[in-house]
Amino acid sequence: MNKFTAYLRDSYKELIHKVSWPNWDQLQQSTMIVLGTTILITAMVWVMDFVSKNGMKLIYSLFKS
Repeated sequence: MNKFTAYLRDSYKELIHKVSWPNWDQLQQSTMIVLGTTILITAMVWVMDFVSKNGMKLIYSLFKS
């Protein structure tokens, strides 16, 4: 139990004194970058899904009797 409390104490000290936290402007900028990238990747996946779905429909309609 002694090692565990030492671990918690050291972790707390590291978070308070050694970690450099971003300021509000940096946090907003990083959030906008993540949000924009997420929207871009979502749009790319949607386009790939749409193209593949319609491509498969076209291929299936060619071989329908």
